[in-house]
This record gives sequence, C-alpha cells and structure tokens, in this order.
Amino acid sequence: MRKAQKEQALGFITLLEQAHDEIKANIRKGNLEPVLVTLADCQDGAIALGDLIEAYEGEGFVTISFLEKYCEVVYEIYQSIAGGENADANKIDKALRKALIAVGNSVRNDIKVRMEVVFFSYKASMWDSLESIYLAAKEDPDCDAYCVPIPYYDRKADGSFGTMHYEGRDYPADIEVIDWKSYNVEERRPDAVFIHNPYDDCNYVTSVHPQYYSSELKKHTDLLIYVPYYATAGGLGEGQKLCPAYMNVDYIVVQAEKYKKLFDPAVSQKKFLVFGSPKFDRVIRLCNNPPEPPAAWKEKMAGKKVYFYNTSISGMLADTGRFLKKMEYVFSCFEGRKDACLIWRPHPLLESTFVSMRAGFKPFYDELKRKYLASDFGIYDDTPDINNTIALCDAYIGDSGTSVTSLFGIAGKPLFILNNNINTLPEKDDWRGEIIKFFLYNNDEWMVTQGNKLYRSVNKNYDYRYFCDLCEYAYGDYYGPVIHVNGKDYVCPLNAQNILEIGEHGVERRISLEQQLEQRGAFYGAMGCNRYLFLIPNSYPAIVRYDTVTDKIDYFTEHRDVFIGEVNGQKRFGTYCIWKDYLVLASPVDNRMLLMHAESGKMQVLTTGASNKCGCSSVVAEQNELWLMPYEGRTITRWNPEMGEVREYTDLPSEFKCYHPVLGYEWLELPFSVPAFSDKYVYLAPSCGNMYLRLDKDTGKITEWKVKELAKVKNGYYRSGGNSCFLRRMDEVNQDTYSLCSLPDKKLYEVNITSREFKEITINFEQEELIKNEPGFHEFSQWLQYVCMENAFNSLPDFLDGNIIGGVFDKDRQVKAYGKIAVNYDGTSGSKLYEFAKRQLSEQ
Repeated sequence: MRKAQKEQALGFITLLEQAHDEIKANIRKGNLEPVLVTLADCQDGAIALGDLIEAYEGEGFVTISFLEKYCEVVYEIYQSIAGGENADANKIDKALRKALIAVGNSVRNDIKVRMEVVFFSYKASMWDSLESIYLAAKEDPDCDAYCVPIPYYDRKADGSFGTMHYEGRDYPADIEVIDWKSYNVEERRPDAVFIHNPYDDCNYVTSVHPQYYSSELKKHTDLLIYVPYYATAGGLGEGQKLCPAYMNVDYIVVQAEKYKKLFDPAVSQKKFLVFGSPKFDRVIRLCNNPPEPPAAWKEKMAGKKVYFYNTSISGMLADTGRFLKKMEYVFSCFEGRKDACLIWRPHPLLESTFVSMRAGFKPFYDELKRKYLASDFGIYDDTPDINNTIALCDAYIGDSGTSVTSLFGIAGKPLFILNNNINTLPEKDDWRGEIIKFFLYNNDEWMVTQGNKLYRSVNKNYDYRYFCDLCEYAYGDYYGPVIHVNGKDYVCPLNAQNILEIGEHGVERRISLEQQLEQRGAFYGAMGCNRYLFLIPNSYPAIVRYDTVTDKIDYFTEHRDVFIGEVNGQKRFGTYCIWKDYLVLASPVDNRMLLMHAESGKMQVLTTGASNKCGCSSVVAEQNELWLMPYEGRTITRWNPEMGEVREYTDLPSEFKCYHPVLGYEWLELPFSVPAFSDKYVYLAPSCGNMYLRLDKDTGKITEWKVKELAKVKNGYYRSGGNSCFLRRMDEVNQDTYSLCSLPDKKLYEVNITSREFKEITINFEQEELIKNEPGFHEFSQWLQYVCMENAFNSLPDFLDGNIIGGVFDKDRQVKAYGKIAVNYDGTSGSKLYEFAKRQLSEQ
C-alpha cells in the first residue's frame, strides 16, 4: 500500500474513534436514535476501510479479520439498543474501542508502506545518470519503481516547438519501460520523482513536454530530485550554475563537497546532496564486463585498438570553423591505418544545435559526416547508451569540456585531449607558437609557460632556461605574468588563488588568498604600483591588493560591474593601467572608469564624458592624460581626469578595416591594442585592425604608419587573438624605443618609433630542455584530472603510434586522480542516493 492510502486508512480509524465519542455522549444523554444512525455509519465505514485494504493488499489480508470482528461488535450493540435493552455507555464504549484498537494496530503494523518512485528521462543516451538509482529502487521489495521516458521537442530558430521525439524504444533491454501516456503523474502522485533535465522552458535547442517541467512535477510529489545528466571532470559550465529546476526541486545531486561552490548563490546550500555520480556506476559495471559489440562493428574493430572520438557542443560553439577543420584532420589521421579503429560519437544534440545556432555551417558538417559514413576506417556511433561504447573502447580523443572525459577517467582508460586549433602535423619549431607567451607588464626576465613551469633569462637577454615548477599540475594555466614590485618578483595567478614570491632558488613563498572558487578563471590581469601588487579579478569576487612591505592582503568587492560587463550574452573584461598613484580600470561596455587610490584603497567611478560609449579595450597613461582605445568602433579618446578635458579622434583612413581574428569576416571590435608615444605622435598598433596608424596629437590627423607588414598565423600551433601590441619602453633614456610583440608568429621586436628601425629580439629556449619537461600523461589541473594534451611535441599520430614524449600512461595513477572528483566512485552512488530518498520519505 502506498503511503497516501495508508494515511487514508488511518484516517478511517480516526473517524471511527470520533464516532465512538458521539455514541458515548448520546447514550449518556439518552438520545438513542442518533446512536443507531452512528452505529450504522461505523459499519459502513469499516466496510469501506476493508474495501480499501483489499484493493491494495488483497483478499484475506490479516487486517480484514480484525475488521470483521469489529463489525460483529457494532452489529451486536446495534441489535441490543434497537431491541430496547439497557445501554451502558461505558461498557459499550469499551467494547467498541477494544475492537477498533485491534484494527488500528493491524493497519499500523501489518500494512507495509510501499513507495512509488518514478524516473522521467527524456533522452535514452542520458538514462545512465538515473539507472543505478532505478535498479536500487527495483530491488527494494517495498518500492514500485517506474522508468517513464518522456517526449521532447526540437526548438525552431524562433524558439517554438518543432519535431517531437520519443526514445522509449531505445532504452536497455533489461529496463522495463512504461509508456508516458499510461502514467498520469497527477493521479498517481508518486512519492519521489527523479529527473535529469534542469532547463524546463529555457533550453534553446530542445524542450521536454511542458507537463514535465519541474514546476509542474513538484505539484504532484513529495520529493523531487535532480540528478545531473553530465558528470564533471572538475568544473561547471556557465549554463549549469543556475537552471529553472533548481528553484523547484527538493534536492540537487553533486559529485563532491567542493562542487557546491560552483552553483549560483541563489541556490540554497541545503538542497545539495553529495553522493557522487550515478553515471560512474554504470560505466564501472560495464567496463568490468564489456558487452558484445553490435554485429556491424565487429569486423572494423577486430584486432585493432579502438579510439572513442567525442565532438562536443561546447567545442563546436566556441569556434565552429576550426571545429570542423579539426574533425577533417582527425579523420585523415585514422584513414588508411590498419592498427586503429575510430568510433566517432557526436553529442546527441550536436546536429540540433547546428540547426538552431550555427545553421550556416550545417552543410559543411553534413558533408564531413557523409564522407565518414562512406569510409571503412571508422564507426559512427548513434547508439543510445554511451557506456556500452566506452566499455568497448581502449582510449579517448576529443574535447576537454565534456562529461565524457570523467567517464573514461573513472574507467581508467587513457585520455588524449585534442586542441581544436591544430589541424596539421607539427613542423620544425612549431613548439614556439605554444611556448612563447606575452603578458602585459610582465618582467621579461621570467616567462611562465609549458603548463605551470617558470623559465628564466638570467642575463635578461631573452635566452630562457628552466627555473622551477610552480605547482603540482602540468597544465591548466594556473599562473600568468611575473610582476616586479618593491625589488621582488611575484608570479601572479590566473586560475590559481595564491601569489608566488620568487627567490634565487625557486618559489620562496606562497602567499595564499581567501579560497573563493572551485573552478578556473580567478584573475585575468595583474600589475604593480609603488609597494602594492594588484590582481584584477575574473570570477574571483574582489580586486586583491597585496602590500609587499607589510604582507597585508586587502579585498575590494565594490564596482565589479564597471570593469566586467556583458554584450549580447558575451562576457567582456575591462582594461587597466597605473596613472600616477591610481589603479585605473576601464569599462569594456561604456565610458565609465574606476579609479582606485593605490595606498588608501579609496575608489571613485568617473565618466569620461566622451561620446563613444562602446567600452575600452586598452587604456594607457601618458603624463597627465589617459588614452583609451575603443572596444568597438573607430573613436580614440584622450582624457585628462584632473581637468575633466576630453578629446576624441575619429578620422581614420578609409582603408583601415577590422577583421575577426579567427573567422576573418569584417567587424568593428578591437581595432587597436596598446599604443606607443612620442612627444608629437601616438603610434597605434593594430589588434584586429589591418594596419599600423600614427595620430598627430595636435592636429588629430591619423595616417597609416608604414613600418612593418602584419604577420599571418602560420598554423594552429600559433593561435592568436590579434595582430600586435606595444609592450613597454625598452630604454628610459631613449624614450622612442619600444618593444613590440607580433602575436601571429610569436616574435618580439625592438622598434624606434621615430626612425622606424626594427630589430628582432631573438627569444631562445633549449628544445631538448623543453622535451625533457614535456609532461605527457600527467595530472592536468583541478578541472581535468589526468590526461595527455595534443601539442607540437605530442601529436595525434604520435599518440596512435605510442610515441608519447613525457609521462607514460599509468592506469592506477589516473583512477586515483579522478577519485578526487567524486565520492562513491566505487559504483555505489545510485544505491546510496536511493537509500537517502527512502529515509527522507519515511521521516515525512
């Protein structure tokens, strides 16, 4: 019997007890006619209770015999009073209550409450996130568990519903599927509901049937639990931080305690259940006992090492053009190989996402897919259960930003993470494109590169040698610029949350900050002013000021909206510089400026008064003035904060254009990077612009500055987000000498802006030393535990040939590393989660 029915049965007992009170009171008053009516009602109530019990517990259930005895007592009392016999109120009340107590005890003790738990899954490929919970419920003799696949719709470009899909026939053969039309959740009122879709009506690609939105389901159950359809390898996508279902569900399952911090503060911490991921349960079970491969796969797999190729939605949306070229490159690396079989499994919603968000690229994708299907070197996997495929594969290749990596990680199978920028084999010295890194305001004696390793040019001549490791992780860009302040060098964090003080023999001190994040993206910049080191936050909740004299750390949380903004759903970061004794942060979306006095920490938000309100991409101080380069558009702003004077320059040559740094189409953003200055001119280095320009400070005339051809990106190993940037003056004596970095070819020049003399500054590394320090298979970061990365030293063919430079694959080391991301990674997550739900229901 369900809990609701047992409560109904106990309700009958309560009504009968109240009826007994009425009988006793009326007998004492001598009102016997109402007594007879009430006794008849008691008889009817007992019969109705018996019908209810038989309907759920069957005929002959033990409680029925007690009800029959109760009815006999009621009948005898009725006959006695109706026959005119003397009615003793206390004696009659005692007899009725004695008989009813026996009924009540049997209802409470003999009738076992059965739970009803339903699992509403919409995509068969995501069923693994619920399966182990369902199986635990199925094994419980006191629970009725139902798997009810529900329909979902494609979203059209305008957001309306398109084609309806129902995948109930695609579930594993051993799972009993209930047709969604036959299960009426409003009538059944299940005790607990488990879902894996948190989006309700806010998914741009698909939508489950509206009657299964979390807001509707919560009306008809006591316990609504969201189990993520993904498993994280350490991070959480922006789209997962706050979803509509989070406000309606009773609980949200998370893999480990630390992941609670990844969600939006609006989500109550009391809702989180730390139970690991049921997805891991299934993959562990299947990898220990792999299934038989589909008949069509066997011949292609026979005698070969099998590679799982994953193409994710996040990878596609990040840079669709490069994503497609990468696919073509991957296929070419496998074509003709006799020792390798490729199983390509695109994300289940990849094609729908192309249609709704990247329709212009869909024909190119379709042609790649057609050619692949026509080939004989690979398998196209559109089976509903990804875990079966993982169990059949030997290794993973693909994007990092996907939950599939964690499944392979937990299963102990090697992961080779692809770089979607790379679509050619490495040529000689292509490692330079990945190793050489330029940071604004960096002390060039040092360079943080090759993951989290520090290299030093002892003679300050750009001839670098390995100095030390900065942290335990081999990748992850934990650290960025090295800033010289108050006679000391500090390695500043990007994804880390500490500052490293460098001494002659390595990291001398680790200066820990308040640990505010469990994901990447803490800071995006740093610079020094007098005795202070400032860290500019990305996701970290404050500007950090470190006093290098007193060791004091201060956190300034105000006015983040000034230097971090959003345009068309894209996050933008403001630029910064030091002006006199102030840290200046410029808005990337309007003409506001945040000025923070370095010593006092006092802040003021000013408006430049300029007509250009499209934000600033770089701000540079020159004497009493600030020069602002536009984030978009063609207006250069010259601003004197003390005098409140502003002048704008807009008369750019008609030949000046801006082009998207990746896709190449003409656009209006990021025309210039950091400029250089002489007494008379401002020299404008192009970021996305197509030429160098020179601005006459007095006349405002802007002309082309023909000094150097813009470099072109050599290949995917030389990824560039722009063309060039002036970094700093090389010589305080000769004020016209600057260092200029060329981003596409990672070259550095010494340039005299007046004479236009260019001299390349040779940046040297010892290749053998770089090879020695190449991590290979290693702990990657907090967000991707143990992998090998594709780069100029370890190409995809190298991985296929088993010629990895650096650490060799170690299964035990990998499983231990991935064990940090989830509790219950031994396959017990689902069963423990079910037991929790059962306890919660029993306590309600």
